[in-house]
Amino acid sequence: MEASLNIPFQTIDWSLIEKTIHPGETGTAFWQTLQLPGLRIRIVEYTAGYLADHWCTKGHIVHCLEGELLSELKTGGAFTLTKNMSYIVSDELSTHRSVTKNGVRLLIIDGDFLKLKK
Repeated sequence: MEASLNIPFQTIDWSLIEKTIHPGETGTAFWQTLQLPGLRIRIVEYTAGYLADHWCTKGHIVHCLEGELLSELKTGGAFTLTKNMSYIVSDELSTHRSVTKNGVRLLIIDGDFLKLKK
């Protein structure tokens, strides 16, 4: 039996959530994170010239709020997100990393619901 999330109605005032700093290979990521059981919701800002310092295997729902993001796939190829575009991927299905030339602001949601079913 799968566990379900029981989240009561609530609002999120992102201005009250502290930013944490995560250096990339180049550039910097700033995260504002709301962590709930089995669910993480973040506003993430990458500075101009950001290149992730790792390849990610985690699943995400990523929505571009501002700017442009290039998501490179380790197997080759890349996808560009611009304002009001999204992508979704489950854990362990597509190893990827983030790159931005001019900076980007994203809403990122991940959690247990994106785990690969075996």
